[in-house]
Amino acid sequence: MGPERPNLRPPPRVTSRLQRGTLARMSEVTRILSAIDHGDPHAAEQLLPLVYDELRRLAAAKMAQEKPGQTLDATALVHEAYVRLVDTDEGRRWRSRGHFFATAARAMRRILVDKARAKQALKRGGGAVPQPLEADLAIPESGIDLVALDEALARLQAEDRQAAELVHLRFFAGLTSHDAAQSLGISDRTAERLWHYARLFLFNELQGPGA
Repeated sequence: MGPERPNLRPPPRVTSRLQRGTLARMSEVTRILSAIDHGDPHAAEQLLPLVYDELRRLAAAKMAQEKPGQTLDATALVHEAYVRLVDTDEGRRWRSRGHFFATAARAMRRILVDKARAKQALKRGGGAVPQPLEADLAIPESGIDLVALDEALARLQAEDRQAAELVHLRFFAGLTSHDAAQSLGISDRTAERLWHYARLFLFNELQGPGA
């Protein structure tokens, strides 16, 4: 009997439940983005809850690794969610990337505004308590009243939908002017014009009458 041959087969792949869940979500998001690109009118509605849940999941995981009182960068979470949820090949197409960031911006807006509303209710004695992960999310322009901004954005949306989408992408998703323009399928010059208009509109709305 000859010497025992070494086992040259690769060891079995160990995939955790968390990894399997991430792969499943990536597959689903990629499928939805493809459906949106092919004109499915209902696909976009399926994307928002997936992205919303992933942002909250990421925030909770990161807060578990931080010391109490630390603040998470909300726009950085949006970009990390993109890396985790969108297939690399799918993400090379700007239409798909634009769909994702537009949805992620809406999800982050909802998370941040809900947090702000809960904090306001708490100050008024309404009994609402912000959830811990939401209480530690912030955007660079942290001095802005997010509830008032949310209401002003709704008015801007009624006036100029594209300008409002541009604000979403730049403010809540952290895209540059150039990347936001590509996402919306407009020129850089048009994006700058819309940004100037949107900032002026929102400034006047947030100042309020008699300010």
